[in-house]
Amino acid sequence: MFPSLDCRRYFYLPVGQGHRLYVEESGNPDGLPVVVLHGGPGGACSPFMRRFFDPRRFRIILFDQRGAGQSRPLASTDHNTTAHLVKDLESIRVALDVDRWMVFGGSWGVTLALAYLAAWPERILGMVLRGVFLCRQQDRDWLYAGEGAARLFPDAWQTLVEQAPPGPGGVLQRYYQGLQGSEARRYARHWCNWEAVLALMAPAPDGIPVSDDELCMARQETHYFMNGGFLDLPLLEACVGVTVPVEIVHGSRDFVCPADQAASLHQALPGSTLTWVEEGGHSSSDPAIAQALVQAVERLEKRMDA
Repeated sequence: MFPSLDCRRYFYLPVGQGHRLYVEESGNPDGLPVVVLHGGPGGACSPFMRRFFDPRRFRIILFDQRGAGQSRPLASTDHNTTAHLVKDLESIRVALDVDRWMVFGGSWGVTLALAYLAAWPERILGMVLRGVFLCRQQDRDWLYAGEGAARLFPDAWQTLVEQAPPGPGGVLQRYYQGLQGSEARRYARHWCNWEAVLALMAPAPDGIPVSDDELCMARQETHYFMNGGFLDLPLLEACVGVTVPVEIVHGSRDFVCPADQAASLHQALPGSTLTWVEEGGHSSSDPAIAQALVQAVERLEKRMDA
């Protein structure tokens, strides 16, 4: 895998409604531009995300989505919808004087990538998508209803339910309400620990202070998922027939995003190839997934040159 480089430059981009996006570049300033879409909603970019690209050949563009990571205001859900995020991508592209670029995204980053593809297919050279999340009702129910992933991880699910804020509704609605109040950080820890279990990662132990990242992730995920991802059309319907070259990478042990989502996307996009990673989980830091992503980037680069 390619060594990570120090960020070549970074800046804050005002995008309206009081939001400023953290944007950074590394690699070759004259190389093939690639923009990286982090997960969540409410995740953040990290230096690790640069490691999938040869810095001699790529102009690597990372940014934190509205209210996430180093973007400001932190954890804000005001004026924060998928339509806003799609417009933000265009604002970044114009600010960096990029005509067309490769898009690389994972999990919620796939959702955003597909929404961007539906709106601006002519701006995309190709896409690498990992851990496909389509944000359909059934996909949200898998995560936050008792008949989904809860059956695979009953102890962790029981903890999530027992620690949920009081009030009416299901797990998603109760956490959404609780994350607006004075106990938001406590609820954010339980929310994020559930997702960590599904991603085959260690949950945060008691006694460690809740980070801003956890608060941001919990608030924005509940905000988006309570509103159906703010999607005007189902993503498969919005993107059907688009022929942009796409490399899809999905792990056989991805318990955050079941494999049917990757298979459905592959069927909808005639320009896509699908790579199943045996024993691969959800996270891009999973060694098998990381290796498959490096290979997918190399394949896509060759496909775009053909």
